[in-house]
Amino acid sequence: MLNKVVSAADAAALVKDGDTLTTSGFVGIGVPDELLAAIETRFLETGNPRDLSLVFAAGQGDGKTRGLNRLGHDGLLSRVVGGHWGLIPKVAALAVAGKIKGWNLPQGCISQLYRDIAAGKPGMLSRVGLETFVDPRQGGGAINDISTEPQVELMEIGGEEMLFYPAQRLTVALLRGTTADEAGNVTMEREALTIDNLAQAMAVKNAGGVVIVQVERIARARTLPARDVHIPGILVDAVVVAKPENHVQTYATAFNQGFTNRMRTPSGEIPPMPLDARKVIARRCAFELPVNGVVNLGIGMPEGVAGVAAEEGLLEHMTLTAEPGVIGGQPASGLDFGAAVNTDAVIPQSNQFDFYDGGGLDMTCLGLAQADRYGNVNVSRFGPRLAGAGGFINISQNARAVVFAGTFTAQGLEVAVSDGAIEIHREGQSRKFLEEVEQITFSGARAARLGQPVTYVTERCVFELTAEGLKLIEIAPGVDLDRDILAQMAVRPIIEEVAVMDVRIFQPAEMDLRTDLLHLDLPDRVALDPENHQLFLNFEKMRVRSRAEVDRVGHLVAETCAPLEQRVDVVVNYDGFRIDEMIETDWARMVASLTERYYREVSRYSGSAFMRMKLGKVFPEARTHIFETSDQARRFLD
Repeated sequence: MLNKVVSAADAAALVKDGDTLTTSGFVGIGVPDELLAAIETRFLETGNPRDLSLVFAAGQGDGKTRGLNRLGHDGLLSRVVGGHWGLIPKVAALAVAGKIKGWNLPQGCISQLYRDIAAGKPGMLSRVGLETFVDPRQGGGAINDISTEPQVELMEIGGEEMLFYPAQRLTVALLRGTTADEAGNVTMEREALTIDNLAQAMAVKNAGGVVIVQVERIARARTLPARDVHIPGILVDAVVVAKPENHVQTYATAFNQGFTNRMRTPSGEIPPMPLDARKVIARRCAFELPVNGVVNLGIGMPEGVAGVAAEEGLLEHMTLTAEPGVIGGQPASGLDFGAAVNTDAVIPQSNQFDFYDGGGLDMTCLGLAQADRYGNVNVSRFGPRLAGAGGFINISQNARAVVFAGTFTAQGLEVAVSDGAIEIHREGQSRKFLEEVEQITFSGARAARLGQPVTYVTERCVFELTAEGLKLIEIAPGVDLDRDILAQMAVRPIIEEVAVMDVRIFQPAEMDLRTDLLHLDLPDRVALDPENHQLFLNFEKMRVRSRAEVDRVGHLVAETCAPLEQRVDVVVNYDGFRIDEMIETDWARMVASLTERYYREVSRYSGSAFMRMKLGKVFPEARTHIFETSDQARRFLD
């Protein structure tokens, strides 16, 4: 039996000039730093290997010197195709300066492409990237002028536009696991993620390339449990035992047993957030969480939503996910991002994106760097600063509902939360709401055309996407509309009726969000006066987002009315009521059924002219029975 264990220097010697590398990792998880460091050392000492191509899906680095930053030397790389560039500034600087060819493609598409390369397919078809900067009509993901070879092609199949991502020829894979036996079988029991290791190894091996895996330890050949092996030895050419400092579990945590998900951690393991602008935004985003739904939370500002959900006791009522393959539990943040505790499962990254691209997400919350009047969002390119899209395009295009989260301005913004209101002590130097974004990472026009619900949450106000563009719908207490919002935007949003953001968001105590989202107070919203045969339904500030919630309201009202011997008059409070457009018809059918069986006369009221107009469309036969105040509604019945 050939012993595949070699030194890091010998492994680095297997990489030849002009090779095409693919590497494992997500932020600081699963990055083969021992192998990357050995290649860097060899290049600095000998000038070889040179002119390497690099293909990677997720960002792999700490924003400084680790991860793929080790390859950021003039002459070492000549061509890079990657998903997220923000954590590898040394490599990004080479691309922006035109010293290497570079392309930014959607992380999920690259991840899925590994499987197609392994299977010998010519490439991959996807809708992901249409009408964004990845679309060939908007640059095809090229980072600079010397990057002219097409990496994405526009095609039409069955009358529908699609993007074709051609297969890359990969010749070297640098991967990471926990334990390898002498035959090269690799397990991942101490790793926080499995990512794309297997697909990458297959893609390179089937191309006749070299697969190198760094691990923590070596076992005797054929002694590892077969079910624990993630990378079979038949795919592995060399194994390197890493130094501990080059094999940390994440760039923020040397090792946490909870991140292996081989044990469940106690509640409260991740401490509550302080009440600042970040928490205010996370709290407002949490109001959009779908009960019993599947949610993705992006890196940065959206990470706080997981913390708020934990504080409010909501984690058991929804499934949080992260794009590298985490399903359930509570995702971690910062340089731990991608890891999670108390998960239900950890699956390969490509399978996670299959689920996302197919519409499996009920909601996603993603970062907001720039937005414009059309609802377009940019998180990928800001002048000379290259951040990259990562999984943003896959996720935002395909989720059933999207929430973008970020501060209203950037660079120097100082905000305090005091006495239940926002105090802006110092405005940020950089505006986020522009006439046009610098690069389209999310197409507002496409989302509006397809009817995708989109909300934009900041610490001082909330917008929603309409067919005409951004519409201001909420403003925080303590914020002046003209001074703090309109004067800080390059373009005026649509303004009709503007509500005040929920005051609980700005107070230190827990918000009791479970009551709102789970409708625990629903029985208290239905009141019957049997003597006068009147039913009062209080839907004030109620949010209805699913058919199940519609059915629950209908069943409760039916249970209240069924024992009665005669029909009742009904007064309905719709102040602050919100219902998703996709289920308005279900709501109307439910009400029509109740009316047919139990109601005599119905009056409805709302202080919002917009809501009264909407009620008139949903209940056209009752337009004259829709009032502005409770007194007017009651007088109609009297």
